[in-house]
Amino acid sequence: MATFTLPKNSTITRNGADHRADGASRSKTFKIYRYDPDTGKNPRYDKFEIDLDECGPMVLDALIKIKGEVDPTLTFRRSCREGICGSCSMNLNGKNGLACTTAIEDLPGEVRITPLPHMEVIKDLVPDFTHFYAQYASIRPWLQTVSTTPSGKERLQSPEQREKLDGLYECILCACCSTACPSYWWNGDKFLGPAILLQAYRWLADSRDEMTGERLDDLEDPFRLYRCHTIMNCANVCPKGLNPAKAIAETKKMMVEREI
Repeated sequence: MATFTLPKNSTITRNGADHRADGASRSKTFKIYRYDPDTGKNPRYDKFEIDLDECGPMVLDALIKIKGEVDPTLTFRRSCREGICGSCSMNLNGKNGLACTTAIEDLPGEVRITPLPHMEVIKDLVPDFTHFYAQYASIRPWLQTVSTTPSGKERLQSPEQREKLDGLYECILCACCSTACPSYWWNGDKFLGPAILLQAYRWLADSRDEMTGERLDDLEDPFRLYRCHTIMNCANVCPKGLNPAKAIAETKKMMVEREI
């Protein structure tokens, strides 16, 4: 399994030749990172020229067209096509995002598509999320209580309490933010990263959860929480417009307040 790094001086195209959209009045070239561990070959780039008049408006539409009509071996994840599932997260012209919500026309020039940075690559544009999901599981992302649930009732919140979850619950775990974070690149084995820490604060901010102290204890570590240096890459790339850095800052504030 390879960790994604840009191939040096790599301009290799599919089978050594460009795929061209002959006769197209509007065309776009997509330069796509390719890696197949089964071949034993080094990573490379393949180039595909697509007729935009015969393709949908989003980058994911182009990838589906390439896979369906040009190269069926191209491998990538996708599911909802509505920016809800986070499956098609990848790096597009140097910026992490979702292929399904990124318009082709918003990417100038040749479009370079690579996997999310600094993650193990399973094949082509598919990164290995095993470690990322293990970190997510480590924060116990579910409601934890010790009191008895009211008979026949839900645990209620006021509108004001519910409002505190806005900007947190919308996270789709696409990992765009974490893989744009240098601290996560350097300390990903110990630092939880923006996405997981935002998810952790989602439960710290939930008025119904009764394990706040235990959750904070789990985060009280030089690396799990405090490697964040607030450079804001996470907020800049989040396809849902969330601010993980703010959630991390609020968690640090809770750490301080409980010591007072």
